[in-house]
Amino acid sequence: MKKAVITGERRAEVVDVPEPQPIENWVVVKVHAAPMCAEYKQFVSGKPTDILGHEAAGEVVAVDRSNRLKVGDRVVAMPLYGCGECALCLSGDYIHCENNAHLTQFFQGGEGRATYAQYLLKQDWLLPKIPDDVSYEHASLACCGLGPSFGAMQTMGVDAFTTILITGAGPVGLGAVVNAQFRGARAIVVESIPYRVERAKQLGAAAVLDPRDEDIVEQIRALTGGRGVDAALDCSGNVQAERLCIDATRRKGKVSFIGECYNDLAIRISPDMIRKGLTLIGSWHYNLNDFPKIMQVIQRSSLLDLLISHVMPMRDIQEAFQCSSSHDSAKIILQPWA
Repeated sequence: MKKAVITGERRAEVVDVPEPQPIENWVVVKVHAAPMCAEYKQFVSGKPTDILGHEAAGEVVAVDRSNRLKVGDRVVAMPLYGCGECALCLSGDYIHCENNAHLTQFFQGGEGRATYAQYLLKQDWLLPKIPDDVSYEHASLACCGLGPSFGAMQTMGVDAFTTILITGAGPVGLGAVVNAQFRGARAIVVESIPYRVERAKQLGAAAVLDPRDEDIVEQIRALTGGRGVDAALDCSGNVQAERLCIDATRRKGKVSFIGECYNDLAIRISPDMIRKGLTLIGSWHYNLNDFPKIMQVIQRSSLLDLLISHVMPMRDIQEAFQCSSSHDSAKIILQPWA
């Protein structure tokens, strides 16, 4: 099969590798849509890697002993893996599983983990079925396009009575605007890149503010009757944006972080937590039991085609990475067989 790899600084290509094989309840999926995510960071840094991508939608083409799926089933490949047996996996929060290190034994020859590839290998219970009226491209948004913000909004209880601050309007942040619109919430977005500012407005953001403005907290308060937003969602992974979420949220409000970040964030316990009464939430994905609900968003939202800015053949992986790293894009979807 063919898959995309990074070979050096701003260099990517497509190579030939062996196809994965089904084993036990691990099935082989022919990838029809592989959304791009933060892999552009590896492209820019130049660290060679042959495992790219963690989200996909496709068709089951080979089964060993699965009692859930059959050849021909259309499925979404959930990100990462889980043991399938611990309390977290059984409750649907498999993404937090701590017992999955042994699962690498199922990847014979190491292939099947990448989604920037023509085939992948995945446990059958992490491959929920796609409704007949949903395309592969739209279904693939049930991963990182809509998933992280959907899970966070579920936890925060975002609804039509909520004004939510969304910091960072990359693909995940733009997906958050789609989810907010679907729930009837009012979204205030913080972003500086012109392409993404315009796309957030097209998706229905009530306001898009520039994070470089020194009075941005006051601007947000002015848009919320002086109180601050009811909820805030950081999609940027930027410490300044994370701090803005805390500062701009009203008393007894909720803040959720979904942007990956490994830098220190200063939190003041008394003014931020005790006296302001904030709830701070770390959120990675959504509970697997909520898959039917995120499919309702995909089936009923009129904004999905605005969330997808490019659909590109995988053979153009160099161009796709250049586009992704320019930030002049929303969600980019690769077609491995095109």
